[in-house]
Order: sequence, then structure tokens, then C-alpha cells
Amino acid sequence: MRGGSPPEVDDVRTDAAAPGALADGGAAAAQEVLVLDYGGQYSQLIARRVRECGVFSELLPHDVALEEIRRRAPRGLILSGGPASVYADEAPRLRTELLDLGVPVLGICYGMQAMARELGGRVELAEAGEFGRSELHVREPGRLFAGLPAEQSCWMSHRDSVFEPPPGFTALASSPSSPVAALENPERGLYGIQFHPEVVHTPYGTAILETFLTGICGCEETWTAAQVVEDQIHRVREQVGEGKVICGLSGGVDSSVAALLVHRAVGDQLTCVFVDHGLLRRNEAEQVVASFRDHFHVPLVVAQAEDRFLDRLAGVTDPERKRKVIGEEFIRVFEEEAGRLGDPRYLVQGTLYSDVIESGGSTGAATIKSHHNVGGLPEDLELELVEPLRALFKDEVRAVGAELGLPERMVWRQPFPGPGLAIRIVGGEVNRERLAVLRDADFVLQEEIRAAGLYRELWQSFCVLPADLRTVGVQGDERTYGHVIAIR
Repeated sequence: MRGGSPPEVDDVRTDAAAPGALADGGAAAAQEVLVLDYGGQYSQLIARRVRECGVFSELLPHDVALEEIRRRAPRGLILSGGPASVYADEAPRLRTELLDLGVPVLGICYGMQAMARELGGRVELAEAGEFGRSELHVREPGRLFAGLPAEQSCWMSHRDSVFEPPPGFTALASSPSSPVAALENPERGLYGIQFHPEVVHTPYGTAILETFLTGICGCEETWTAAQVVEDQIHRVREQVGEGKVICGLSGGVDSSVAALLVHRAVGDQLTCVFVDHGLLRRNEAEQVVASFRDHFHVPLVVAQAEDRFLDRLAGVTDPERKRKVIGEEFIRVFEEEAGRLGDPRYLVQGTLYSDVIESGGSTGAATIKSHHNVGGLPEDLELELVEPLRALFKDEVRAVGAELGLPERMVWRQPFPGPGLAIRIVGGEVNRERLAVLRDADFVLQEEIRAAGLYRELWQSFCVLPADLRTVGVQGDERTYGHVIAIR
């Protein structure tokens, strides 16, 4: 999606979503390129990079039914990398039927090796594996490298190499340990590269992906924040009709963007409930009220529950016990407020595509998303879920938030745990004095980071208060004895 600013590398391994995990994506997702996951650490990142090129993409298991792929009618397929050796007995096999669906196919790393082996090429263990930056020599530009330098850097992660391409294929490039580092058979629409174009360490990776998507698959840029907003407004209106909708608003990016999208769709049919448990950072509750109630005119119920939470937390020092207590109390407060709203039928939830992937997708009843590790909203509310962000990665949520006019400070808000500052008070109970010290210290830290222009560069930055640890210092030429603050 154009306009987002995702992290540069995401090498966290996640399973692909089950087929059918997402509903129809609307006009934004009218042209789709599917990524088939063979177990690679960058599989999810491939789908994200494709979307950054303006083309919708989903990550599916490599063994997804051929009928499902035909039903989706993708413009192209991308075969991901993976940790196995293609000649090992337990290795996931590439079904050659995938190569005869009449759409272009790009194999990356293991995907290229599997394609080469299945079609008669030679894949063997290389004398030396390639891990990290490597130099690529392009002998024939073919279609993938048209207009790119003959000598370029790329990012490799493999022990096996293709030594001979299959019949009908042309070897396009080589690297120190890969005699065939890229190949193509344009007549069949089959392409392969040994390196990883999806990581930023491959300087021309995006250009290669764009060539495949637009020049070979014929895709157009339809996956944009503006089009996603338009599609989701239409979808929410169709789902909700004239029903009442409730949203548990935390002030985080996900719930804020989801709430704004739904409000844009159905207006005052939506009521947001914001539980102020007294464990937030400085001014956060005020910012939520100012943005949603005052600026966007979203119906907002603020439950002032600080005393309730602190009473329940008195004497609790174990971090897991803190989480459980806060989660239980949050559910009680939310249920009470929901009960006062009459009879809402729908519950807005900020489920992201990463949640869908990590849960293996959902083809049946939806699962309530954990409320930022607090413990989740009550599962017995018997409300129908409204999930306007279900198709989006986190960086895309931020882009949609910006499109909706969400204040920049909230769009780029760092992740914050549902239990709030309570779990950043370590080794002791939570009380007002400790919260005040930690809140002030964290405010100073964040302001300094913003002043240095580093806030967006850091995924997370925060302070921790060791509850029972104090130290000697000097303040105003006098000796002081105060709390120690750890900064991460």
C-alpha cells in the first residue's frame, strides 16, 4: 500500500493463513497476487512488499487446494523460501500443476529450487552456503532485470544451489556460490531468483518485484489507503445495516483506526467505550477524548475506573497476577458499560492480517482478539464481530489512519501493553506514587526521543521502575535518595 512506512526487515516466522481467511477485498483487492508459503522466515514480508507496490497479496499455505487458487483467479503466484532441501524426503513438494494455471509464477530461494528440480534442473548442496550480502552478476537481463545494473548486491540465505536450469529455461545471473542465481522461461511465464528481493538489503529488490507485478503479471496499483477506506465503509454499511455497534477503544492505533472507519460508515450507530484504568501514560486519556469526542464527534463513553483497578492491584506484585487482575476488571467494567447502552448487536474489533496469519486463519466462528495482552473482551457478549482491519498489516493500518485524518501522534503511537504502566513497575505493587514517578519519567523519555527525531525509528522505547530499588543522587547541591529508572 502506497504511503505506509513498514519496518525494514521482518524475519519473524509465522504460519500462513488458512484459505478463505479474508473476505472479498473490494476494489482495492480486485487484482491479487498470492504468496505460497514453504516455511520461509520472510514469507510474510513478501506479501507486505507486494502490497507496498500497490498490489493486494495474501499469504497461503503451499498446499492450498488448487480449486481455491482457481476460484481466486490471481494475477500471479510467488513461491516463498523455506528451510528444507528440495531433495530431502520430508521437504514440501512443489505441485507442478501450480505451474500450469496460466498465470506467471515467481520462485524465490527455495521456491526457485523447487521449480528447477520439478522441471528437470539440477539442485545440489553447494560447496559453501551463502548467508547475508552477496554480489550478483547478471549475464542476461531477461525480463526481471531489464534496465538494472549487471553488477548488484543482493541478500542470500541458502546452502543448496541450482547448478543447471531445467530445459527451456535461461540462466540470467550467478553469484559466488550459485551458478544459477536467477532463471526464466518467459514462454511459460515462469521465473526464479535465488536471492531475497523482499528485504531492504537487496537494493534493486523492489524494482524486480515491480517488474514481475506490473510488467509480467499486468497488475495495476489498486491497493491504496484511499481505496481501502472506501471499500471498508461500503462493507461495514452492508454488514451493520441500522444495527447498534459498540467498540472497546484503547487509544492504540488498531482500535482507533477501526473505530474511525466504522464511524465513517455508520455514524452515531457506533458508541465507543474507553476504560480509563489509571495505568496510561501522561495525557493519553485526554488525547483520546479530545480526538474522538471533540474532533471526530464519535459517541464516546469514558469509564473512570482508576480507583477500582488500584484497589484490585493492592498488594499484587507478581506480573502475571497483575495481568490477570487487570484483565478481569477490564471485562467487568466493559460489560457494565455495554449493558447501559441498551442492546448493541455488533462489536468492533481491531483484528489485523497478522492476527489472522498467526491464528491460522478462520473459516468458522470468529475469535475474540486479546485486548493487548490484558485478557480479552468477554466471549459471551454474543455480538457479531465487525473487523474492518482484518486484511491489513500494521503499517497499512497507520496509512489508513492517516487517510482518515487521525492525528499524527496517534497514528505513530508505539505499541503499549493493555495492563499499561502496571507491568512496568517491577518487583512491587502498583500505587499512585509509583505510577506518578514512572509516568513522569516516561514522558521525559518520549519527549527527548521525539526532539531527537528518533520516535519513528524506534519500534518501542519506554521506562521501567524497579519498585524496591532506590539510589543516592545529587539535586540542587543536596543529597537525594530516590527511585531508579531503567530505560529500554
